Amino acid sequence: MDKAEEYLGSHGKLYSLGAIVHNGSELRRLESEGLEVIDNAKFDALSGSSVLIRAHGEPPATYETASRNGIELIDCTCPVVLALQKKIRKAYAEVHPSCGQVVIFGKREHAEVNGLAGQVGGDVTIVQSVEDLDRLDYSRPIELFSQTTRDPEQYSEIVNAIRSRQPVALKVHDTICKQVRSRYEHLPEFAAAHSIVIFVAGRESSNGKVLFDLCRSVNPRTYSVNDPKQLDSGWFRDGDSVGVSGATSTPSRQLAEVAAALESLLAGS
Repeated sequence: MDKAEEYLGSHGKLYSLGAIVHNGSELRRLESEGLEVIDNAKFDALSGSSVLIRAHGEPPATYETASRNGIELIDCTCPVVLALQKKIRKAYAEVHPSCGQVVIFGKREHAEVNGLAGQVGGDVTIVQSVEDLDRLDYSRPIELFSQTTRDPEQYSEIVNAIRSRQPVALKVHDTICKQVRSRYEHLPEFAAAHSIVIFVAGRESSNGKVLFDLCRSVNPRTYSVNDPKQLDSGWFRDGDSVGVSGATSTPSRQLAEVAAALESLLAGS
């Protein structure tokens, strides 16, 4: 987002291939400054423009199109995702000659997963849950990866379920982002430490949905907002301890805005 704001400040116009962040209010703010979110069809038709690659990353085909059409790329792919892309290419090169299979635990059609699968021409198997594991061939070696923002406990369930089927060979790669893993580990403790939790995230954020549900499973008085205006004084009781948290796509600026609005709301109640 800093890169986008810096570019817009000096050029006034920038395309983003897909939403730069799964957060509606942040997108609207950036669009008012000149950011235009485009899809792959419009990207393919561009020439001589500047396009931001978001943190989710892109497959090699995107870079080939940019080179062919004279598009300047502002590449903001997350370093963790870049490292994962490299690992998948390496694993595929090693196991493909011996009929091995690359398996990714992730959300189908998610931008990051599309970029990961594209590293090897789509020759991967994507699993979203234990129910998908019947699609694997356990007589062939398996190289297992996770989308960087998935639930670590669900990934462990996938790993254990595969092992229980006694594959001929299984190599598990720990590819969940450390910041995401830390948030999954500490959020239940945070939720339990407060009588009410305000969770700040965009409705489009899949990571936000999962973390919100995790928080609410510990503290039923967990409410999701994307804007300070959505705060409801009726949620609060005298003596409440209020915690504010958010998704990986929630900027600290937005958390601070909600916290400030809460202080004002509670001071006037």
